[in-house]
Amino acid sequence: MSFRPRLAEGTAPVLVVLVVLLVGLAIAGPAYSSPEGYLALLKRAAPLMILAIGQYFVIVSGGFDLSVGALVTAGVVIAARLIDGEDSATAWVILLVLAFGLLVGLVNGLVTTVLLVPSFIVTLGMLLVLDGAVFLWTGGAPRGALSPGFREFGRGAVDVPLLGEVPWSVLILLAILAAAVLFMRGGTGRALVAVGDNEQAVRLSGGRVNRLRLLAFVLSGLLAAVAAILLGGFAGVSAQVGAGLEFRAITAVVLGGVLLGGGRGSVVAATAGALSLEALFTLLNLLGVAGALESAVQGVIIIGAVAYASLGVGLRHRFTRTTTKQPATASG
Repeated sequence: MSFRPRLAEGTAPVLVVLVVLLVGLAIAGPAYSSPEGYLALLKRAAPLMILAIGQYFVIVSGGFDLSVGALVTAGVVIAARLIDGEDSATAWVILLVLAFGLLVGLVNGLVTTVLLVPSFIVTLGMLLVLDGAVFLWTGGAPRGALSPGFREFGRGAVDVPLLGEVPWSVLILLAILAAAVLFMRGGTGRALVAVGDNEQAVRLSGGRVNRLRLLAFVLSGLLAAVAAILLGGFAGVSAQVGAGLEFRAITAVVLGGVLLGGGRGSVVAATAGALSLEALFTLLNLLGVAGALESAVQGVIIIGAVAYASLGVGLRHRFTRTTTKQPATASG
């Protein structure tokens, strides 16, 4: 029996969109006439793609995580304040930022699963808490500086045989994506999707729904911390570095065909959706379209993707009901 790799449901459309956008970039911008231009695009998109992977875990299990943008900002501000330009503090501060991301994800997950507060409300509250804490701590103007060692992960590169210089952020992205694909192919990943599709069925089959949803939030928090490290290295310190990233991540996930409400979607498609979104905004910038339209574009994408997914689900249900009806037969 031969193994035939196939694309998960909903992956093909976003890959087509991505290819069209990449061709558009090659036509509109001379910088994208060589592989280096696309590698630079991938480097810029890596933090959003990692956020989209984390958001995918939460959405496919039936939740939302609106706190990731504020978590990115908090991670960068905390790192700058504690490192203050000292390379010797880089290692332990990176570990602290990762632990902080895990803690925020754990709190989100526990409040959602134990206190039964809707994830939309929990993570919106966490967003406000983190934004307020950052403003209170910094007064609106972040202090300190990131060390060269910290910034290396976001803007540095490593020499890879046969490929030349590849950005650290791209290598980290590829490692996380590979791990996410393997995770989703395993029993826990499949159970996570099943929770979003039919929570009651998972409970009746002995699945631990609360633990699975808690895991999704913890992974989302951890990946948001990783994105903070990369984005801080790439863009530097700012009190607005993560502003709006939660909505970009959600837009990327739904653009990748992941069903809001859970139960359907591919982590590869969600990641491709993030790259497509970055490519789209880059193309609009090259064409001279105002950056203020980015929010409107995201809104249109979310509405359109949700409407398309809902229409597809309705048609499938109608087709299933039609084909499962048994025709009446005359008894002789």
